[in-house]
Amino acid sequence: MRLKLAVPGIILLLLASACAKAQPLGMEPAPTWTEPAKYGFVLTSACGERALIGRFQVTVVNGLVVHAKGLDDSARRALMLRLADLVPTLAKLEAEAETARSEGAEVVEVERDSADAHPTKITIDPSRNAEDDESCYTIDDYTIGLAEEPSPSPSR
Repeated sequence: MRLKLAVPGIILLLLASACAKAQPLGMEPAPTWTEPAKYGFVLTSACGERALIGRFQVTVVNGLVVHAKGLDDSARRALMLRLADLVPTLAKLEAEAETARSEGAEVVEVERDSADAHPTKITIDPSRNAEDDESCYTIDDYTIGLAEEPSPSPSR
């Protein structure tokens, strides 16, 4: 008789402990991305009043931007300012989002690639009621393992 009462109790305990260890739906761990040694991407920076506006082709080596090319008039004008560290790496964009989040920005959204979790879109708005304080970034054409400089065309 005791065995009949104990078995359902044991099953209930096992089920409860399994549920306690399971992660709730929708609460999956945030994907992580590790910055490769060499990579490139196209950055479109819009929103806000700041120098970093436009579309840029970016090459990163060992965590530093080694080449940035303006792909539109706004980006070319921005690069003519010759500001140090104007064009960020993807790691610096992620850090900007994390800093904004820790400082209480009203909007911080980071969308990621489903394959390797690199950021594909970052939106930051410290205050929804303030104008021109937003930062909006779109990352396209992400490629790992690029050469430091574009190869010259072969001469014939």
